[in-house]
Amino acid sequence: MKIGIVCYPTYGGSGVVATELGKALAKAGHQIHFITYSQPTRLDFFSENLFYHEVNVKSYPLFDYPPYELALASKMVDVVEHEKIDILHVHYAIPHASAAYMAKQILKTKGISIPVITTLHGTDITLVGKDATYEPVVTFSINQSDGVTAVSDDLKKDTKDHFDITNHIEVIPNFIDLERFKKQKKDHFKKAICPNDERLIVHTSNFRKVKRVQDVIEVFNRVRKVLPAKLLLVGDGPERYPMEELCRKLCNHDDVRFLGKLEAVEEVLSVADLFLMTSEKESFGLAALEAMACEVPVVSSNAGGLPELNLDGTSGFVCKVGDVEDMAKKAIHILDEANLGKFKEGALNRAKDFDVSNILPIYVNFYEQIMENVKKGESTIA
Repeated sequence: MKIGIVCYPTYGGSGVVATELGKALAKAGHQIHFITYSQPTRLDFFSENLFYHEVNVKSYPLFDYPPYELALASKMVDVVEHEKIDILHVHYAIPHASAAYMAKQILKTKGISIPVITTLHGTDITLVGKDATYEPVVTFSINQSDGVTAVSDDLKKDTKDHFDITNHIEVIPNFIDLERFKKQKKDHFKKAICPNDERLIVHTSNFRKVKRVQDVIEVFNRVRKVLPAKLLLVGDGPERYPMEELCRKLCNHDDVRFLGKLEAVEEVLSVADLFLMTSEKESFGLAALEAMACEVPVVSSNAGGLPELNLDGTSGFVCKVGDVEDMAKKAIHILDEANLGKFKEGALNRAKDFDVSNILPIYVNFYEQIMENVKKGESTIA
């Protein structure tokens, strides 16, 4: 198949998943065309089956805001027409789904029928989409898609609850490449961070309020009073400075390190003993899955799709959002020498359920079904 993938090219979960999906499809022999405004972060190697088409947005004095959606729709039309694309897969509803609808209508006038699949990732529904400014467009573009997927049952339910969706939503979870995300031998790195064999706790996020990074620090502060521990915080965002201030108040400066954005996060995860994800909204929890793949158990909140991913008592524990006392208690239980090995094994076994080799055939089958439905004149799977 020739597949066009539209996504945000940045570090966010939707862009990472879209890029990794494209890479996996290319490896399986499909021809993949990425359409976006800059090269996706993880599209960092050459493959004969991978193509990148840059959306160039012209800036004119007339426009306060360059019309990206129009430029994107035009680029989709160009790529579909000249590269003979079989199907368009757009990740994140705003503005990709509405731009795809516009491109689809333009292509119809040229006698070209292109199936469009929209994948919902989370904040496009839970935060941005619920804004009254965007809600009509989000609802329309989801309903006009030939196929719709969501990354968790919780996100599917949330979408149905808050939007007037008539289209079927297929749940296809995120996935992990266990060839890349696996425990690496980094003993020297662990020794440098934890010279006295302290337990190492890790958190990665975009440091936004919704991630509740303050809860991570509160949990760590409670854990370190019971057993020797260090905390690594990976990522960057608007809450980083307030979190640095909180660490100075609560923790020993030497026990906490802010590492900023890291591309090779699996190297850090390889030396971790526990991963904390305390978000108040989380449609899937890709960062937690990456940790599990590196044999790191997870203590998470019960937000969104996290209970679907993190099996309570097996791959870690699930606690109520904001309950730092319970999170600390569960973290101390996991980090006990008698329990840690069992939870590490449970985390890896859970990650194997989401290996790309298991999820990729589901996507390919869905593409084929949608293409067949469009040929027959049906809009989506019943």
